[in-house]
Amino acid sequence: MKTSVAASWDVDSILRVGMESLLDLFDDSCEGTMAVDDHGRIAWINDKYAAFLGLKTPESALGKPVEEVIPNSRMREVVTTGKPILLDIMMIRDQPLVVMRIPLKDDSGKIVGALGFALYDRLQRLKPLVSKFAELQWALANTQKELAQLRHTKYSISSFVGVSPVSLELKHRARRAAQLDTTVLLLGETGTGKELLAHGIHAASGRAGKPFVGINIAAVPESLLEAEFFGVAPGAYTGADRKGREGKFKIADGGTLFLDEVGDMPLQVQAKLLRVLQEQEIEPLGSNTITKVDVRVIAATSHDLKQQVADGKFRSDLFYRLNVLPIVLPPLRERVADLDALCEHLLEQIASRTGMPQRELTPDARAFLASYRWPGNVRELRNALEQAGMLTDSITLSAEDFSTILTIDATHPMQAEKETTPAPAEIRPLAETVGEVERNLIKAALANTNGNKALAARMLGISRATLYQKIEDYQLVSD
Repeated sequence: MKTSVAASWDVDSILRVGMESLLDLFDDSCEGTMAVDDHGRIAWINDKYAAFLGLKTPESALGKPVEEVIPNSRMREVVTTGKPILLDIMMIRDQPLVVMRIPLKDDSGKIVGALGFALYDRLQRLKPLVSKFAELQWALANTQKELAQLRHTKYSISSFVGVSPVSLELKHRARRAAQLDTTVLLLGETGTGKELLAHGIHAASGRAGKPFVGINIAAVPESLLEAEFFGVAPGAYTGADRKGREGKFKIADGGTLFLDEVGDMPLQVQAKLLRVLQEQEIEPLGSNTITKVDVRVIAATSHDLKQQVADGKFRSDLFYRLNVLPIVLPPLRERVADLDALCEHLLEQIASRTGMPQRELTPDARAFLASYRWPGNVRELRNALEQAGMLTDSITLSAEDFSTILTIDATHPMQAEKETTPAPAEIRPLAETVGEVERNLIKAALANTNGNKALAARMLGISRATLYQKIEDYQLVSD
């Protein structure tokens, strides 16, 4: 009997009844159903979906562009392309919904609209998918947050330790540079703190909330440097990422790009960097698309760029473009008055990082370190302090602990400077020599401050009580 009844139906009838049954099933089982016309305007929405979206009545949404009611809707995409979007996940009112969208066509095959179903609570089998999506969304948000923190600065200008007049003037210039949104060129020997100061300038600038991106040009192979700067278009060359890769300029858009060791940049890349600085636009490798960027450049080098220009190793036009606001960082030997404060700061960092007890320096150790010329600057000082701390169990570090670490031999950079200096006529006890160096430093500090003992104590990195005691010990009152 059933067979004869089914046989009497034609195919169109079966399809029509099947579609109506399917639509009724979706309407009953879904959180919401809606339809749009061929212009992406809402043509129908059921009561359940209207209530979920916070609408007073379904009629209040009719005729409105779908994006006005659901900002991240893709119904218009289905109408435009004619292709369904099955089992997509969409966030509505902070709640993930599994949605399905299908195009609607008339008898001639023309797209006349689209139908969408929001599937969620009633379809139990989809709950694991929704839960997994929520977990991935949470992980993505955390990863993006961590990446943003990595792109921000690690230091401020005050992180540059020093109270000597030359250090105070340097920090004043850095703060002034931070307020002027222009290119900065940091010049100084290796280990003087150029990267730290670059971080500080960015942190004090109007771009502080945007990325700070650094690249050490000397550490990147010449063949890859252009790709690092400007990025790579998808499939630009064999082995290139199919999705392409953004360059440092694009990543730093809106913020600051720190070019460390810019003096090591190849001439070919120098020409392209100059164009970017002038035009503020980049062209990724393998792409014909020009992209505008807004990047502030801070460059740094330990080379003499003027001499490199004279030798033909650095473009003069790029030098003038970078040398808009030069800041020279003095070597450690020219700010010996900062030595005590630096040592205290570095010893605290070493203790925190290594778990070793924090060391203290004896007066003879301070005087010994002050007499050294520090060709490696603060970086060498940190290394010497850490080595000395590892080689002794004592809580205090004396001059003897540094004498082997900082011994000058024929290959040491200091040897060349002292080759023309005659050997001392006599060898005196270490304590006597150290005492003389310390006495001379105190006299120099008092002379530089016109006798202001409080300021002299700050320059020397000691307390006023200690300074008064040393003035009395060395009988400097009558000097």
